[in-house]
Amino acid sequence: MRIDLHTHSTASDGTDTPAELVRKAAAAGLDVVALTDHDTTRGHAEALSALPAGLTLVTGAELSCRLYGISMHMLAYLFDPAEPAFLAERELVRDDRVPRAQGMIARLNELGVPITWEQVARIAGDGSVGRPHIASALVELGVVPTVNDAFTPQWLADGGRAHMPKHETDPFEALRLVRNAGGVAVFAHPAASKRGRTVPESAIAELAVAGLDGIEVDHMDHDPDTRARLRGLAKELGLLTTGSSDYHGSRKTCVLGEFLTDPEVYGEITRRATGAFPVPGAGGA
Repeated sequence: MRIDLHTHSTASDGTDTPAELVRKAAAAGLDVVALTDHDTTRGHAEALSALPAGLTLVTGAELSCRLYGISMHMLAYLFDPAEPAFLAERELVRDDRVPRAQGMIARLNELGVPITWEQVARIAGDGSVGRPHIASALVELGVVPTVNDAFTPQWLADGGRAHMPKHETDPFEALRLVRNAGGVAVFAHPAASKRGRTVPESAIAELAVAGLDGIEVDHMDHDPDTRARLRGLAKELGLLTTGSSDYHGSRKTCVLGEFLTDPEVYGEITRRATGAFPVPGAGGA
């Protein structure tokens, strides 16, 4: 089985619609794909309606969290999307994205960049507006050559000249919310130092005690030595290890199925989940 447990659509900051994403996942030879848009489940219905035969969809979301002043992401799988407390927290995070983006645009204007809210809103479309959309606008304007080049201290990186904080969930609270909604929680790209500061490994141990299910080890932002170190840490802490593409369509260079999750790990994730279940495709529209 070829299993990719981390992808994004236009419901957040990807460039493929949910329907396009699942069709591309099937064409890429995947057997299982997880749709994990940022702080939203809005793309699930469209993905399910278009799900091709032979492809199974794992519903999920990537949660924006902060620990010790450091931004981190938590992948939540197979939770009940209607559970009230968890739904309210996701909406709180998502609703803070617009004023935050507008504030970052104002800072960029102060730095002499002629970016506008209308430009960013056009790029975001129906998705939850975020830094990747602002980064894409900077590429359009010729300020930076690629989206990744916008995530530097000069521009949008944490603490960067145009960065502004947003509401982010305490990860221990996120674990409680995911668990109460019947879901499974995996720390996304925990050592992706290219993105900025990362939480110490001692914090991963604390999260494991609090109910973290696993860590995303095989990821484009982890070099081989980092993946080996994280795999050892996961074994020590009794955590599952996942692999995935973190696919964003044309917004990033990663491709579907670039990294994969072991079928036994996938089976354990589905065994632990009680809020929702993987959906096999029957041939969507």
